[in-house]
Amino acid sequence: MGSTSASNDGSTPGSTPGGHAGPSGPGGHAGPGRRDLIKRSAALGLVTLPTLGFLSACATGGGGGGDDAPTAAAGEKTAKNPLGVKEGAPLEAFIFKGGLGDQYAKDAEADYKATYKAEVKHTGTQQVGPKLTPRFAGGNPPDVIDNSGADHLDMNKLSTQGQLQDLAALLDAPSMDDPAKKVRDTIHPSTIEKGRHGDRFDVLYYAFTVYGTWYSRKLLESRGWAYPKTLDEMVALCGEIKKAGMAPWTYAGKYPYYVHFNLFGQIAKIGGMEKWIAIDNLEPGAWTSNDAVRQVAEHYEELAAKKYFLEGSQGLTHIQSQTAWNKGKAVFLPNGSWVENESAPTTPADFGMSVGALFDGSGDALPHGTLRAEPSEPYIVAAKGRNPIGGMELLRIMLSKKHAQNFATKVKSLTCVVDATDGMTLSPGLSSASEVFKAAGENVISLQLQEWYPALTDEKIGGLTGQLLAGELKAADWIRKTQAEADKVARDSSVTKFKRTA
Repeated sequence: MGSTSASNDGSTPGSTPGGHAGPSGPGGHAGPGRRDLIKRSAALGLVTLPTLGFLSACATGGGGGGDDAPTAAAGEKTAKNPLGVKEGAPLEAFIFKGGLGDQYAKDAEADYKATYKAEVKHTGTQQVGPKLTPRFAGGNPPDVIDNSGADHLDMNKLSTQGQLQDLAALLDAPSMDDPAKKVRDTIHPSTIEKGRHGDRFDVLYYAFTVYGTWYSRKLLESRGWAYPKTLDEMVALCGEIKKAGMAPWTYAGKYPYYVHFNLFGQIAKIGGMEKWIAIDNLEPGAWTSNDAVRQVAEHYEELAAKKYFLEGSQGLTHIQSQTAWNKGKAVFLPNGSWVENESAPTTPADFGMSVGALFDGSGDALPHGTLRAEPSEPYIVAAKGRNPIGGMELLRIMLSKKHAQNFATKVKSLTCVVDATDGMTLSPGLSSASEVFKAAGENVISLQLQEWYPALTDEKIGGLTGQLLAGELKAADWIRKTQAEADKVARDSSVTKFKRTA
């Protein structure tokens, strides 16, 4: 398995790229065979080891609660109630309400309420951190939290403070669908690996996001255009698209890190994971010495120089860029699999939403069809909440096939539950994501830079990428300045450093 270590404090691992700066949280992927997932977990799974000696009291409070902390509710453990939920004990859930909405969580809460005859207080919000930071500091956090979005809580800090419930009991509990199977045996191994802080599993990434280039299958077929296999083929097709009076690409210019969903993955695909891991680890020269970085940066420079981006894209939000794309003003859009649900209000019924894998470059380390796909949508249970056992039970309910399928139906994304959607009729985008994931086989990559150092990727490198796509910055300058920004973070003792080995 891959592993990570951390020192100091100051950044948040496990955040959801799709949730930064206002956009939604991410989505999911299809369920391949268990054997393939075990093989793939080494590439997808990461273990985070925070420094236990450093506890910041300024952002999330101290240990929280102390002697005044409420006594957690607990009931008798039975075959039907393996975690020992106390009947009638209230439960409080805080759910990020972004592109995935929060109805899927309300549906699971309804089952919890019916089973345990308990009131469930539900809050749907896009301001998880601002609303809950003072509550953690005061020792009265809610029981279960979907910690996604731009304003998420710092999970590394909360974990080091003992604020997060160890979810080992959840993993070892019998699953809702088959009591002979533990919950841990029904979910993707990469989900377990990514949710660890050291040897504690205290974050459940409920969803799974497929990143890539999104397009309308109907549009491509009606024009006789084939999805490109290589970067060069993409440039050539962009020329045809422009001649046809359309813009080849659009993107969320106000949040240019959306382009990184593809750009970063493309670098890893061409250069290989060993070289990308050097980037994740903030190693000196990791950007400037990697030829894949040059290839990809020059590709985007060429797209900008030939004006292959929809005019005005640099001023668009994620919603505005998706709407322009849905209206046929642009053919391609970089995004994650939450886009189908988030853009549903403006998507034509016959759009045929689809996603393509990463393009081939020159001398690629990874084969054609390689895909970037990662666990996402982090759920946590507050150890010092009034009902952490109930919080874990709500997650156990959500990890049933019933609610995994409900999630897929309602938000057009998939969960970490293996094979939960087998036999279902999937929405176009979800079906396409499933197809490219299965086609990728073991060639699925997971990147951590955007998770570990969002200020670096979203603000600093994001600003440089915005200039690159606007034609204001050359590829060579983008590489040089990106390396300089990464070096600054590497030297900054106030920022938590993580080290990845696989």
